[in-house]
Amino acid sequence: MKKRAVILLVEDNRMDIEITLDAFREVKLENEIRTVKTGEEALDYLLGRGNFTDRESHPLPDLMLLDLKLPGISGLDVLKTLKQTPVLKRLPVIILTSSQEESDRVAGYDHGVNSYLVKPISFSGFLDVAKNICDYWLSLNVNAPLIKL
Repeated sequence: MKKRAVILLVEDNRMDIEITLDAFREVKLENEIRTVKTGEEALDYLLGRGNFTDRESHPLPDLMLLDLKLPGISGLDVLKTLKQTPVLKRLPVIILTSSQEESDRVAGYDHGVNSYLVKPISFSGFLDVAKNICDYWLSLNVNAPLIKL
């Protein structure tokens, strides 16, 4: 039996977390979704530091949904660190942000993001995003294997 992908959602806005999780539930996503609220927590999770040292309890994700506008360490800085870390650089990352700024989109792709999605303003829009993530990233896309720590 194939292991279900673990998704790491990096989002500081409580309402956006709930809408995203609701949309995934609505489209019947069966994958485990882990949530962290800051860039520092995201790096701790990814690098197995602090509260996230136990990889049994906190497995490396197979996909990360990353907001750009985070308190402290920005999503872009998380992405830069991730892509410069040999054990993590192949992790697929989707920026899921409210920013429609061309400079943010370009910076994301310059630093190795796999996809850049602007958060929809309606729940039906979130459902479409969730369905597309499930269909492409979790069903059709064949990821390069991650090196386990």
